[in-house]
Amino acid sequence: MKVLVIQNRMGIGDMVIFLPYIDAISKKFNTKVSLLVKKNTKSLEFLSDNPSIEEIIILDRDDKNKIGEHYGLTGIIKLAIDIKKKGFDKVFIFNSSIRYTLITKLAGIKNIYQYKLFNKKNQNIIETAKLFLKQKLNIEVESNPEIKINLDQITEAKNKYKISDNQINILLGVGGSGPTKRVSVEKFLQFMDLCDEKLDCKFFLAAGNNEIEEKIVNGILNSKYKNKCIAINKLKISETLPIIKNCNISICNDTSFSHLSAALGIQTIVLMTDTPLLYGNYSSRMYPIIPDGEQTVTHGTLGKDKINPNKIYKKMKELLNLH
Repeated sequence: MKVLVIQNRMGIGDMVIFLPYIDAISKKFNTKVSLLVKKNTKSLEFLSDNPSIEEIIILDRDDKNKIGEHYGLTGIIKLAIDIKKKGFDKVFIFNSSIRYTLITKLAGIKNIYQYKLFNKKNQNIIETAKLFLKQKLNIEVESNPEIKINLDQITEAKNKYKISDNQINILLGVGGSGPTKRVSVEKFLQFMDLCDEKLDCKFFLAAGNNEIEEKIVNGILNSKYKNKCIAINKLKISETLPIIKNCNISICNDTSFSHLSAALGIQTIVLMTDTPLLYGNYSSRMYPIIPDGEQTVTHGTLGKDKINPNKIYKKMKELLNLH
């Protein structure tokens, strides 16, 4: 049996969120599945060792710039032809778009399972996926994504970056997809001040490889903690995974690294400033910090200036059993 899963949301974080549902489908039918995903999910970089995935097919469609071999009507036909060649028996479509209904019908897939059509508004990314598999396959899925990586890679990273068990190794996810999600350099430095008072720590600085996030990383590297930091923002995602796996804990903005870290089994403190709280607490390994004075957080909270470094430090000590 050949099974296709279509996940057309953008970004690494959303891709990570869907992993438990992909794994559940694979286990249900006792077969590896193929994924159709967008290039910017970076799936090829962090899912190569996933035992549930047979193949990753890249959806080449850029709606913003109106380009890509899968864009427009000709793109629908091209994608349907490409999929048909692979001879899938079943497809699970994690969206409400009739476009993918049409594509998979044209591709000759007999068993099509999909979200309710034209029902995208106000969809909860996690609850909708859970309900979908409950209704279609009668299976319950826990929202605890897992990313598998090779043990040799973990050991190699430990040796290469001189990661010591005698230090507290901390991933700092200092980047973010927008300015309202990025806590200031000063907040991270205040947290590092607290750590430096009593603890021997090493910090791994994770961010995007762009001019804005490069400035954030440099802001920390130019501080008194330069010799305690290693910047990993210019590495590929696949190269960062074994480094993250060696860390004791992660403190991240709501960024791709918070999702990757938690999925690697690392306790992850997520600094939630301006996005729905579910993106920072869907995993049992996530511990959200919300702005002072707020009861919750969502779009428009704009709370990055009210994130309290003392609360971050206190939560870290609690999670690591430090007294």
